[in-house]
Amino acid sequence: MKRLVILTVGVTHSGKTTFAQALEGQLPNSMVIDQDNHADFINTHYRALLPKQGPNRIKYAVTQTIVDYAVNQTSYHLILCNSNRHRHARLKQIDYYRNHGFTTVVVYFDLPDAVLQERVAHSQRSTSIFSKASSFKAILDRQQAESPDSGVIEPTAEEADHFFVIRNSDDAGDVIRQVAELAAPNID
Repeated sequence: MKRLVILTVGVTHSGKTTFAQALEGQLPNSMVIDQDNHADFINTHYRALLPKQGPNRIKYAVTQTIVDYAVNQTSYHLILCNSNRHRHARLKQIDYYRNHGFTTVVVYFDLPDAVLQERVAHSQRSTSIFSKASSFKAILDRQQAESPDSGVIEPTAEEADHFFVIRNSDDAGDVIRQVAELAAPNID
C-alpha cells in the first residue's frame, strides 16, 4: 500500500492544525501527529524537564518516538502538523520517510502577514503549549523576523514528491481534495 506523509510548513496561526484535522477527516487511514499536543502534555505533566535555554529537545524526542511507532507499527498515512520551517530539518524528515517507503507531500502555508497578525490578535487558542513565549504574537513576531541565515527557508517543489501552497483559507479545500486523491488506488 502506498503511504503518504504530509508535512505542513508555516508560521503560527497560518491554518496548519485546522487543515490537518480537516485532511484527517477526508483521508482514510490517516492520523495527525501534532507537536503542539506533545508540548501541552509536557508542559502539563513534566514542566520541570523543560530546558531553561535552547531548543525544547524533550518535545522533539516525544514527537520522534510517536513518529517511529506510527511509521513502524501502523499502516497510517501521517499528517505532521508542526511548523517544519527549518530547511535542513525538513529535508532530513523527508529523507526519513522516503527511506521508509512513504510518498512525501509538503503543504506550505504562505498567508499574508496582515492576515496572520489579525489571527493572533484575536486568537482563542490555549497558551498551554508555551515553554518560553509569552503570547502567540511574540511567537509570530519571532518567526517573521527569522532569516534564511538561521535555516528558515521556504520549501520548494523539488523537496517533496508533491507540493502545494495555501495562500488563503479558500485554497485549503482544494488542496485537501488533491492530497486525498493521491492516496486513492489507481484503477486502470
